[in-house]
Amino acid sequence: MLTLNGKIIPLVHTLCAVSAFVAALLTGYNLHFHKIVTNAHYTYPDEWFPSVSATIGDRYPERSIFQILIALTAFPRFLLLLGHFFLSRSKFILLVGVLRTVTCGGWVYITSTDDHDIHDIFMIAYIVLTLPWDIMITKVSPFKLKKALTATTFFLLLIPMLYWYYQHQVKHVAGAYSIYAYFEWSLIFLDIGFDMLSYTDFQSLTINIDLQDIFKDSKRSLFTNNKMEINERVSIKQFDKVKPIEPINPKDTIFTYDSFFYILTNTVNSFIFWSAITSLYCMVWYFPLWYMGISGYEIAIFGTTGCVFLALPLMSTIIYHYGSLFGGVISIGAYLINTPESRLIVVSISCAILVATFVQNLIRITTTEVFTSYSISWLLGLVFSVIIKMGFYSNNPIWAIMNEDTNGYNKTGIVVAIIFGMVVPFTNQIHSLPSKLPRSDFNIFVKFLISLGFGALMFSIHQLLTDSSTIIYWSWEGYSEHSGPLQWPWSALTCAIMVVAVVLSVYFINKPLIPSFILVISTIVLCLKEVKEWNKYIGGGLLYVASVIMVTPTYLMLVASTRSICVFTFSLFFYNILILGHVWVVAYAFVPGGWLLREQIELLLGFSTTLILLGLIFKKPIQQTQLTKKFVRIISLFALVCLLLTGGFTYNNRPTGVPIPYHPDSKVITAGIWTIHFGLDNDLWASEDRMINLIKDMELDVVGLLETDSQRIVMGNRDLTSKLSHDLNMYADFGPGPNKHTWGCILLSKFPIVNSTHFLMPSPVGELAPAIHATLRTYDDVLVDIFVFHSGQEEDVEDRKLQTEALAKLMGSTDRPTLLLSYLVTEPLQGNYNTYVSDISGMHDIDPSDDERWCEYILYKNIKRNGYARVARGSITDTELQVGKFQVLTNEELTEAGDSIYNTEWTNEQDDDDLKFPDKFRGDGEDGHFYHVLSDPRYFD
Repeated sequence: MLTLNGKIIPLVHTLCAVSAFVAALLTGYNLHFHKIVTNAHYTYPDEWFPSVSATIGDRYPERSIFQILIALTAFPRFLLLLGHFFLSRSKFILLVGVLRTVTCGGWVYITSTDDHDIHDIFMIAYIVLTLPWDIMITKVSPFKLKKALTATTFFLLLIPMLYWYYQHQVKHVAGAYSIYAYFEWSLIFLDIGFDMLSYTDFQSLTINIDLQDIFKDSKRSLFTNNKMEINERVSIKQFDKVKPIEPINPKDTIFTYDSFFYILTNTVNSFIFWSAITSLYCMVWYFPLWYMGISGYEIAIFGTTGCVFLALPLMSTIIYHYGSLFGGVISIGAYLINTPESRLIVVSISCAILVATFVQNLIRITTTEVFTSYSISWLLGLVFSVIIKMGFYSNNPIWAIMNEDTNGYNKTGIVVAIIFGMVVPFTNQIHSLPSKLPRSDFNIFVKFLISLGFGALMFSIHQLLTDSSTIIYWSWEGYSEHSGPLQWPWSALTCAIMVVAVVLSVYFINKPLIPSFILVISTIVLCLKEVKEWNKYIGGGLLYVASVIMVTPTYLMLVASTRSICVFTFSLFFYNILILGHVWVVAYAFVPGGWLLREQIELLLGFSTTLILLGLIFKKPIQQTQLTKKFVRIISLFALVCLLLTGGFTYNNRPTGVPIPYHPDSKVITAGIWTIHFGLDNDLWASEDRMINLIKDMELDVVGLLETDSQRIVMGNRDLTSKLSHDLNMYADFGPGPNKHTWGCILLSKFPIVNSTHFLMPSPVGELAPAIHATLRTYDDVLVDIFVFHSGQEEDVEDRKLQTEALAKLMGSTDRPTLLLSYLVTEPLQGNYNTYVSDISGMHDIDPSDDERWCEYILYKNIKRNGYARVARGSITDTELQVGKFQVLTNEELTEAGDSIYNTEWTNEQDDDDLKFPDKFRGDGEDGHFYHVLSDPRYFD
């Protein structure tokens, strides 16, 4: 019999882990010092200390030495996990520990040299899992102080580490990476040190190994308790339970579940909750957009898993009293921060607070009546946020991308958040009435399915229920005799259906059979590509919205009955995984493993619906209560207010009149092409107003806009055509919708759109290339064809070749006057350019002598070209506005003019004011906009 004390486990683990890192560092310093301190921007002497990844993964032999020694750490590592499981009896601790170990192996054995993205993903996942691991191990340990200090120091050091990484990666500050490396190495040794502190806990364990019978008795327990008094000394608390509070006497609170003020307060706070959540995801897209790949700032989305902090001491009490107040004010007040990175982090923190507040409220509610009231008011807040977004042209006025210059109401929002945040502790006292709800006895497998279902429900709400026009653009296929619904006025119908569904959901609490059936049918309709336009909008979109709302109260009651922080944390973590999948379906060319979900949004939708339905299987019967007439009247009143707001906003957003071109007497069409970065400017503010000003100043009658499909979670579910078409008084075609997996294109026109067809150009390898082919009724009823097109990226050579050939054939299929407003990714007069400008297409370049183009091009045929200009973008986006002036000719005039309309001779002077570009943009221009590259506009005769 061999007997060992359990404390040897953390000792061996520490020895192996430390030796691995230290040996690699010493070897690297001696053999490859200059190479491992060199980074993308600097080398020695500007940099003098290597990062962890450069030390352990870039060079032989230190890489091999490290991996051999770290492999030896595996055995004591798993013994460490088993020891903690034995002491805590927590399966969740074991699960987190195993997942954390796997992610550790991911960044250790897949180095940044092998695959930088995969290395970073595993590293980020490891850090995220370290938070619940440290919290749980600290809480179940009788020796908390040292562990709490070590864990707190670990996470506090993340702040300066990220700051110095930002200085290195973005500011390119010399030496910043070496300082960053100091913090990185400190985290390594703090992490190892935290596990070393288990030395004291494990003294109560004894390992008995019978060397004779070790292979005979596989059922022998590895661990035995050497100190029987351990249960008396160690009080082990469950990590995943919110600290209970004493039930209050109903007579001690003036509020009841049917109090007007209770329902109003929760509705307003729910509105702020949804505003903060949608703001966070809308903002995060800015960073991979500028980095053209994973930036690291995407980790901010996990602020929505902030309920994990409820496990910290005193946090539950703080959140109870100040969660709504602090979370709301921080979220809305973030607009005061100009730096995009800092603003994102602040909004992420606010979301962590608001999510923790939401989860705590759900867990603490003790009666069915209060639960019903809270659920309905939470849904009313969601609907209210959608209605407000519709009224403000698909932007939420208290988002952190809004400010006074973009019609934001942030200051008003802060006042509202303060008022209703301060009264929450009083209205929510009724959450602690004597309990009437039975505690669930779900096993861990059932809790797992419920948590997956709730995460899927949150995803479904966010994907299709946070803007009134999202399901419209899932159905829109372009203008025709039988075209589907447009954003105006049919967004109002979406809002009305949501309001009605909230009221009806009262009658389906814990009776989800009918809503579930509707959810299945509507999901099938949305997933079928053959179903389009009105059939998809009504049979798919509207029914989906209604069914999701009607099952939500049942789900909230189901997930809250677990009384588990772990269930909520995992739910919201999984919700973020689904959101990343929602990005992957389009951004597959820029993310690791993108091919797995390429163009599979229907698969994602069906998967989320399946998980929602699986969770509902485990609902338990509850005692049904008779809701008071007062409650029904108040809910009806709130519903009526929502419907009146919907009607009022619909009336205010009506078209301002029949669109009229700027120079009808001269039969001029001024056309432009602009890539607009999804409506976010260079400083992370909504850019619609500044875009409108420039388009008006340039007097554009027709404009193609690219990178416009913002009807996605990480782009805020925004409809850019809503404000642009209204304020510019133009007809709008959204282009291929959010279920078509493209970056999007939009056509705005002062001329009626007779017909439009949407295309997805061939893309066997790279990105889908969207195109619009529209026919406009112009002067004297002359029909003009407009093509708006965004090709794929330069890396995908075969794709661009196929897309070029397909578009050339499309343009060649019409003999009408034609304009191409496009993003071609080609050099003038070379390669694919000669297919776009060819006998096949019949198209001509607006200015073949302009040899400094790469992306944006304007081509034309059978229409007289008068002028061409390139206008600097200012800080609105990363791409200029290109503009051409054309005149519509009759067939007789075209015949008489012949090929002279393609004459390439140009001048910088133009006497006809109708044919002249505005003088205000000459020289230094205005607001950062001026004629550039060509210096001045060019005019053709």
